[in-house]
Amino acid sequence: MFKDVITDVFFDLDHTLWDFDRNSALTFKKILKENDVSVVLEDFLEVYVPINLEFWKLYREEKISKAQLRYQRLKNTFDKVGASVSDEIIHVLADDYIAHLSSFTHLFPNTVEILEYLVPNYNLHIITNGFQEIQDKKLVESNINKYFDQVINSEMAGVKKPNPYIFELALQKAKVAPKNSLMIGDNLEADIMGARAVGMESIHFNAHSEPEHDLCLMISDLIEIKSFL
Repeated sequence: MFKDVITDVFFDLDHTLWDFDRNSALTFKKILKENDVSVVLEDFLEVYVPINLEFWKLYREEKISKAQLRYQRLKNTFDKVGASVSDEIIHVLADDYIAHLSSFTHLFPNTVEILEYLVPNYNLHIITNGFQEIQDKKLVESNINKYFDQVINSEMAGVKKPNPYIFELALQKAKVAPKNSLMIGDNLEADIMGARAVGMESIHFNAHSEPEHDLCLMISDLIEIKSFL
C-alpha cells in the first residue's frame, strides 16, 4: 500500500515498540520493595496506570511540568489506594522510578522482527514524548538503537506530540518530505492526528484495544506492517 511512496518510517517508542506497561510494573515491583512501601502491587498498578495516562495527557498539553507529573501521579495513586506515604518517600520513588525504568527491556512481540524487515529498505526514526535521558537508555538497553537514524524527543523539540513542530523537526532532521513519511504509534491524538496534521501517512498500533476508526489503518500486531510496506 505504501511501498511506492514511503521512504522513511517514524515510530513512537513507549506502548508501540517498548512494552511500557510491563517494564513499568517490574520497576515498581523493585522500588516499592526497596523503599519498604507496603502496598499490593496489583492494586497499586490498577490505580496508577489510568492516573499516569491522565497526567501524561496534562503534560502533553503543557498544563503541568515534568516535576509535577512525576510527583502527582504517585501522590494521587497512593491517596486513592489509601496508602500513607510521605512526600519524602514519594520523591525518592519518583527518582528511583526514572533511574531503574530503562533497565527493563521487554519489547512488544515482533518488534525486532519488523525492524529487521524494514531496515534494509527504509530509513527508520523515533518520535517520542518521553524524557531524553530515559528514552535513549531504553533504546540502548533494549538493543534496538542500531535501527534508527534520527531520534527526536519532546525535550529536544521543546514541544510534545501532537504539536506540529515536533513532527516538522523530525522531517527536517530526516531530510524527508511528509508525503514520503509514515508514522506508527499507539496514541490516536498524539501520534496519528499529530502526524496527519503535517501531511504524514500513519498506522495506528492498537495497543490498548481501542474502538475501530477510519482515520487510518489499524493494526494489533507489529508484524502486520509487512502487509503494507
